[in-house]
Amino acid sequence: MIQSIFDGLIWFLVPVAMVISNDIFAYVFGMLFGRTPLIEVSPKKTWEGFIGGGICSLLVGLLVAWSMIDKKHFICPIEYDDRVGSLSMDCIPDAIFIPRMHNVSRWLVEDNVNRKFFVPVKQVPRYPYFFHCLMIGAFISIIGPFGGFFASGFKRAFKIKDFGDVIPGHGGILDRFDCQIFVGWFVFFYYNSFVKPLTPSSLLQQVFVLPQDEQLAVLNLFLGGLLRRGHVPAELAQPLMAYGETIKAAAADIGPP
Repeated sequence: MIQSIFDGLIWFLVPVAMVISNDIFAYVFGMLFGRTPLIEVSPKKTWEGFIGGGICSLLVGLLVAWSMIDKKHFICPIEYDDRVGSLSMDCIPDAIFIPRMHNVSRWLVEDNVNRKFFVPVKQVPRYPYFFHCLMIGAFISIIGPFGGFFASGFKRAFKIKDFGDVIPGHGGILDRFDCQIFVGWFVFFYYNSFVKPLTPSSLLQQVFVLPQDEQLAVLNLFLGGLLRRGHVPAELAQPLMAYGETIKAAAADIGPP
């Protein structure tokens, strides 16, 4: 979860808000409409609460995301800026945070005296991030109760009802974070597997892990590619490539330590 903060506060705050809202609304819907038990370990958890909490957590996640998605201090990763010598949250927004306009069907936007309903706008924005928000929300809606089951078993082992009594009849602050650890793992792997963009700094970090000869090989390949594409003049690239080959040959003659 801590890593999600450095990837952008929106990747931390939106899942946290959905987890808390899922737990709260599952309790509310279960109390008001609960009839069908979900599992014997937690007799108070019901299917009605499970479904109601899942739907409400998705809505809360979308609303929270909508309020943050146009603000750089929420969507930009936290990185060290060499120019100012401190952490920075300034960036060019990633494509998933840039709205894509979609045309509304002409049948809906054209006013017609014979039709009472029409949409007053011709285009609506769609943020690709909302798709990822729905995927995370779906995971939270499904896994949320299981975090509660784990917490219920833990509390029963110590013969306590709740972790606290801050919220009357609903437990303490820790009771609102039953499945945060599971969601934190999921968001971390989801972001790094499907969302995280490649940046010059992230690529350099991977290159600097390589041995010196392989770093020089990457440099030569990079300069050669730029030279073939005409992005750098030959009088600049060729001496650097020759220097890299010289260092690489010298390292090969010395051999491993």
